[in-house]
Amino acid sequence: MFTPPNMPLVIGLTGGIGSGKSAASACFAALGVTVVDADIVAREVVEPNSSALISIAEHFGPDILHPDSSLDRARLRHIIFANPTEKAWLEALLHPLINQRLRQQLNSARSAYVIFVSPLLLETSQHELTSRILVVDCPPEAQINRAAIRDKIEPGQIEAIMATQINRSERLKLADDILHNHGNLQELELQVAKLHQQYLALTAPQ
Repeated sequence: MFTPPNMPLVIGLTGGIGSGKSAASACFAALGVTVVDADIVAREVVEPNSSALISIAEHFGPDILHPDSSLDRARLRHIIFANPTEKAWLEALLHPLINQRLRQQLNSARSAYVIFVSPLLLETSQHELTSRILVVDCPPEAQINRAAIRDKIEPGQIEAIMATQINRSERLKLADDILHNHGNLQELELQVAKLHQQYLALTAPQ
């Protein structure tokens, strides 16, 4: 088991869109575990008046902003999914900023271990920050249904997002642990409680 230098035990939690990453991480948080969420950090680095958002507006034009100067994420998502060059430009700008802040938050965690939530954990170098990979899994049709309800977007757009992520079978092959999110919240909570004890055991003095 690899633990990145100067960090606590980091459990990388990932899964496809709509798989239940937020529900799973909330279960860990309820047990007193620090949760670091890459999506939250990604939003923080493009807050109004941030240097990153200023660069984005200069590159894509002022229409990429809402009237309150916040980022129009739906518009930006539409642009980058249609243009790989623009997607690469955006990633080159944001990924270093995001990774720097993620490292800071992981280093400052005070729980016995930390849950690091990232939808692209296995598609990017972010997996290098982890000690173990925990995958939240559910059938693709459940992913589409959940994401469509949550994000109010068309199934076709969800499928396009899924196509940019590592496929389900490959994700499962890379997992050290799996949460089967096929049932209700209580079933998920029971699985998390069991893993919690396993992770605490890994951090116990030998």
